Amino acid sequence: MMSTAGFNSQNGTETAQTYANGPSQNPVALHQPLGVNYDMNHQPAYNPMQAKAPAPPGPGLYPSGPYQPVPPVSFYQPDPSFPGQPLLSRPPLGGLPSHTPPQSASPSPGPRIPPAQATPPPPSVSSSGYYANPQQPMAPTWQYNTAVPPMGAATSVNTPPRGPLTNHVNPTVSLAAPSPLSSAAYSSAPPPKMSSSPAQISGPGVPPTSMHGFTQPGSAPPPMAPHTYQTMRPAYGPPPTGQPPTMRPTPPPTGAPMASATPPPPKVDGAVAASGSQAPNSYNHVDSRMAGPAQPGPPGRHLGHYPSLPPGYQNTPAPPAPSSLHPAIQAATQPYSQGPQPYQQPPGGLGPAQLSPSLANMSLQSKTPEALRVVNLLQERNLLPPSPIPAPTPCLPQDLQKLNCNPEVFRCTLTSIPQTQALLNKAKMPLGLLLHPFKDLSQLPVVTSSTIVRCRSCRTYINPFVSFLDQRRWKCNLCYRVNDVPEEFMYNPVSRSYGEPHKRPEVQNATIEFIAPSEYMLRPPQPAVYLFVLDVSHNAVETGYLKEFCQSVLDNINSLPGDSRTKVGFITFDSTIHFYNLQEGLSQPQMLIVSEIEDIFLPTPDSLLVNLNESKELVQDLLKSLPSLFEKTMETQSALGSALQAAFKLLSPTGGRMSVFQTQLPNLGAGALQSREDPNQRASAKDIQHLSPATDFYKKLALDCSGQQVAVDLFLLSAQYCDLASLGCISRYSAGSVYYYPSYHHQHNPGQVERFHKDLKRYLTRKIGFEAVMRIRCTKGLSIHTFHGNFFVRSTDLLSLPNVNPDAGFAVQMSIEENLDDMQVVSFQAALLYTSSKGERRIRVHTMCLPVANSLSDIFSGADVQAITGLLACMAVDRSVSASLSDARDAMTNAAIDSLTSYRQSVLTIQQPGLLAPACLRLFPLFILALLKQKAFRTGTSTRLDDRVFAMYQLKYQPLVFSMRMIHPALYRVDDLTDEGALNINERTIPQPRVLQLSVEKLSRDGAFLMDAGIVMFLWIGRNCHPNFLTQVLAVPNYAAVPDNLYLLPELDTAESQRTRALIGWLRDQRPFFPSFHVIRDESQLKPQFMQNMIEDRTESALSYYEFLLHIQQQVSK
Repeated sequence: MMSTAGFNSQNGTETAQTYANGPSQNPVALHQPLGVNYDMNHQPAYNPMQAKAPAPPGPGLYPSGPYQPVPPVSFYQPDPSFPGQPLLSRPPLGGLPSHTPPQSASPSPGPRIPPAQATPPPPSVSSSGYYANPQQPMAPTWQYNTAVPPMGAATSVNTPPRGPLTNHVNPTVSLAAPSPLSSAAYSSAPPPKMSSSPAQISGPGVPPTSMHGFTQPGSAPPPMAPHTYQTMRPAYGPPPTGQPPTMRPTPPPTGAPMASATPPPPKVDGAVAASGSQAPNSYNHVDSRMAGPAQPGPPGRHLGHYPSLPPGYQNTPAPPAPSSLHPAIQAATQPYSQGPQPYQQPPGGLGPAQLSPSLANMSLQSKTPEALRVVNLLQERNLLPPSPIPAPTPCLPQDLQKLNCNPEVFRCTLTSIPQTQALLNKAKMPLGLLLHPFKDLSQLPVVTSSTIVRCRSCRTYINPFVSFLDQRRWKCNLCYRVNDVPEEFMYNPVSRSYGEPHKRPEVQNATIEFIAPSEYMLRPPQPAVYLFVLDVSHNAVETGYLKEFCQSVLDNINSLPGDSRTKVGFITFDSTIHFYNLQEGLSQPQMLIVSEIEDIFLPTPDSLLVNLNESKELVQDLLKSLPSLFEKTMETQSALGSALQAAFKLLSPTGGRMSVFQTQLPNLGAGALQSREDPNQRASAKDIQHLSPATDFYKKLALDCSGQQVAVDLFLLSAQYCDLASLGCISRYSAGSVYYYPSYHHQHNPGQVERFHKDLKRYLTRKIGFEAVMRIRCTKGLSIHTFHGNFFVRSTDLLSLPNVNPDAGFAVQMSIEENLDDMQVVSFQAALLYTSSKGERRIRVHTMCLPVANSLSDIFSGADVQAITGLLACMAVDRSVSASLSDARDAMTNAAIDSLTSYRQSVLTIQQPGLLAPACLRLFPLFILALLKQKAFRTGTSTRLDDRVFAMYQLKYQPLVFSMRMIHPALYRVDDLTDEGALNINERTIPQPRVLQLSVEKLSRDGAFLMDAGIVMFLWIGRNCHPNFLTQVLAVPNYAAVPDNLYLLPELDTAESQRTRALIGWLRDQRPFFPSFHVIRDESQLKPQFMQNMIEDRTESALSYYEFLLHIQQQVSK
């Protein structure tokens, strides 16, 4: 019987934890032949697009493995449901067929943005895919979201398990809702699930493929002849001249679009949720899966040149503010953050499976929803809302919507799921999830129970969207199996009543955490183990980081998450490796030097990782002496690879977290690198080279670490090129994080020192989950594939996360494998199984419910423009590495063109001139332009290679709310702040200035403007700024007295100073990392960085926003 004490409302901080070391190795993968590069994605042969030469081969960064050329650019592929496309058959169940390829233990490469090509040639001459039945003609149109089949021999390597067996959760075979062959959205790596449709036929010559896209060794692909390139679209004419034609306002579309039956969307600060991967507690047997045929896409479109802004374009009035309430106020009143909701689901009552009447009525209302209001982008200039954009609210009955998952934790790119893949293809929008699974939550219901109720078939956890047929039976909302209600579940620990299972906290909360019983672990929980690996070369000592690091650890040593078993250790390195014996009983730390770096060994394995409580004084002594120990060193070499190997050996028996601090390019021993950056090419408008790693050493080591439950976090503090593209792999594949501090120096760059200090404090003290696994399940008929983030895909859909932290986001792409004809709603569930730092095994479960739509207007009205932008950014990063930066840029532009073309052709009932978009997508072209000008993807502007790669890493693993701020910064005027409309938080008054457009026309010389660009903030002071602001906020008498390197605002006892500091502090508090702050003038060296964020303005190498809209209109109107 559950105790009443077992249900607690907790705030997400470390209260208890358990140790389980993640999933057991995939049994199929264990017998996989050894390959060279852990490769997982072989691409079809590259078709040169307009004389583009394929990039030279090299190991891929995210695709991970020897580079295979990828076809040109576009986000869509043929629809498998069209009659012209053959279907593939599923091998019989009951054992893996003989042709099943070995499962890869390699990390998922992340999605590839499939390429664009010309009109599809006949199958016999296609070089971009296999066809199960060469006799059938090809689908004539280009579709979204189908998987490109891989080619090439298998070179994937799987690391066999070492050390103690990892925690295997619930050995029962988890039969996820069987879904047919996945048609991967925007992906070139098909997911390995089997199709179960009896109508499908097996065609000859289809090579078996696994999830990661390699063919079984020995299976020869069918012979293929190269196909010729044909243009699909006419060549562009000369750029338009003169003013755009005058346009009349567009009447709203007629018909019966869906009107929301729910209240207006609750505003949430920022936006977001990164979406993640799958983590159940039982590991499914691996299904074998065939790859679907790939087909070419449309050619990339290239930008032309357009006239600058026409007169009067700047002067249109701004739209009215949507709400006087700030999102934070509305978020505070949301049901998301509250405890159990009083949702009454009587036995036999309304469940999601019986929602047709209530949902059907929604589409019968005649009023056009705001999301579908037609906007002429060329006429309406001020489209940016004055406050942060809330996530759209799904069109669900209120009783379901109030139980839905917080969009900051779990959200979908489309809040109305298309009924068929063909409908999704027609909409030309990506379908995917963004997840922030371990987010710090103010309230988190925690349930302790000996019985965790799950579906017997698909292993879904019971949740608010299941149906109770009666008190004793419930129907799963993912696979529709009817399950029995266990006796213990009849008792409600909250109300202390019996016989109302539908009122249990598990059925009242879309986000809940379980304390897992013993069957969710195979070995005792590991202790919290922290190992610090420190660069102490001359270059490192010069930066001064070592002193800052040691002081920060000393200050926070009592706040490290853990219990009485917590262990710590330290390794330092230059050309040799230094270990520190901190065994209890020693009078002072002992330094042990190993100079044999080619064959590294541990001098005293038992005394290098010590119990923190028992050896705390020795640890503190070491931290106090380290900076002076190396202050006179002249050693310039860096044997990072050998130090990492030593650290791996030290952590392998237990697992844990490895924190690596590096200040230069490693140049000695294993993993040594050479500089690949040509400073003269930083501003090249051509394709950027060296975005992929120079060696697979760091990736292989990361996979070894992941197998032993070790995550590696990399802190890179350097003024020189360090090849982050190579070094970052150590964190990317071990579920770690990358921190980057360019030009770090304790004297010359105090802003970076401040940022490092604040980031390090957060890093050392935030909660942490060890040996975690994550899985996402979804309703039968939907398929999940292609994950984004930092992790390692241990089996087809199980993400291995040796560490999970509250600042990590994930994204996945999806496709629709079976028509959802009979469904009114579908559900998604993410389960994260982890061990807390206190040694408890816990399961955090998030469940989201969305309606199914059968009309394009409903699908467009439910589009989440921020989630779509975030997912496209992840896909574009992969495309930049697997193909080329120009391909990724073309594909992003095409995404905007194609979605607006689909809207114009298929949703609008009255055609008229102009660039028309639904209100929900009115910012889509702006966000795409912002991505094209973002540091990760921009061309023609001098960008250091490490800066570019770091920007790509951030787009891949930041939760959506943070990555959106980096994509589209916020601009505020701050010299006239008032308390009107201000927030009151913790007795602080926070001004709420209007968000301005990112254009120089919004700046004025008599003002001061704050730009929040995510990891950096700028305060720009106009030359004629009012002296009152200068004296009351900056404590300087006039403009000329503003110092060049001001990185902190003085704390003055004036109303202006308090308001300005309150706003900046509030903005900083909304993110887990610490943004650096710079006060700049017209003469400042940092002014170009500030101006590069003015996305709507034209630069020498990029179009203005208006020119970009003209380009899109030109393409849409063809």
